[in-house]
Amino acid sequence: MVKHIIIWNLKQDMTEAEKQEAKGKIKAGLEGLKGVVPGLLEITVHTEFLPSSNGDVMLDSTLTDAEALAAYQVNPDHLKVAQYVRSVTESRKCVDFEM
Repeated sequence: MVKHIIIWNLKQDMTEAEKQEAKGKIKAGLEGLKGVVPGLLEITVHTEFLPSSNGDVMLDSTLTDAEALAAYQVNPDHLKVAQYVRSVTESRKCVDFEM
């Protein structure tokens, strides 16, 4: 199995209301991929953090293997969500590892 974790920061010029809306759309879009993308076993998007955190949105996903991760990254349903995510974020950190 492969763990795929991403942390994004939303654009700083967004209002708090815009940030909350973006978080909801990102969460719904990405979590909606479960059962749609082959090899995607689990997917959870976290949007509420302790004050000690320095990220706005975190994706925690598990895929069957590295091939499933590669297919996920180019899956048309995922790309639609990713396009929106890129439009509202200014930074992205990614960690992928085998479990």
